[in-house]
Amino acid sequence: MASFDFGQKVDPAQFEKLIEQGYQVNASEYVQKGWDMFKEHVGEFVGFTLIMFAISLVSTRMEIFGSLLFSAVAAPLYAGYSITAFKIISGQPFEFGDFFKGFNYFLPLFLASLASGLIVSVGLLLIIPGIYLAVGYMLTTFLIIDHHMEFWQAMETSRKIVTKNWFAFFVFALVLFLVNLLGMLALGLGLLVTIPVTSCAAAIAYKEIVGLHSAEW
Repeated sequence: MASFDFGQKVDPAQFEKLIEQGYQVNASEYVQKGWDMFKEHVGEFVGFTLIMFAISLVSTRMEIFGSLLFSAVAAPLYAGYSITAFKIISGQPFEFGDFFKGFNYFLPLFLASLASGLIVSVGLLLIIPGIYLAVGYMLTTFLIIDHHMEFWQAMETSRKIVTKNWFAFFVFALVLFLVNLLGMLALGLGLLVTIPVTSCAAAIAYKEIVGLHSAEW
């Protein structure tokens, strides 16, 4: 997929079947598997996270322009964790450069990040709608990467899937937040561990619930 492709419309039938049949969410299992995945590839995950930190630090020194720049690249960078996790899950070899393949989906990821951020921010003014949507959009990035889906369909498909078992996803999101909070409290250095672990856990959740569609990311 080219970086500035908008993505494609996907037949919703497969997701409608999943929503109709239902599914289970096992937060502790996903986090444990995320931890196991991290342990097997500590150097790669920590190295990439350090690069993320460096980019964030440099952007903060560039004031408004830097903030806008980091906002633009944040979603593709974070998608690198998902792509790498998908490769590991499917037993494919991966290279360090795979962490940067999120930029192959730059435009839909950027648009999804921008749109969901705005919608959730407005929803948070009423509190409950914002929380509902923040959780509802949890699968958006994975759908864009795995199905090459255009951003709005990915957001809506994610919301519909998550709504089927929203409270379980809310608990999962809360667990991920608390894990990263612990990482932040550990002088911030713990984030070198918790960000990759929680990112892998989320990718594993997608695989277990939705299943992997593609074999190339």
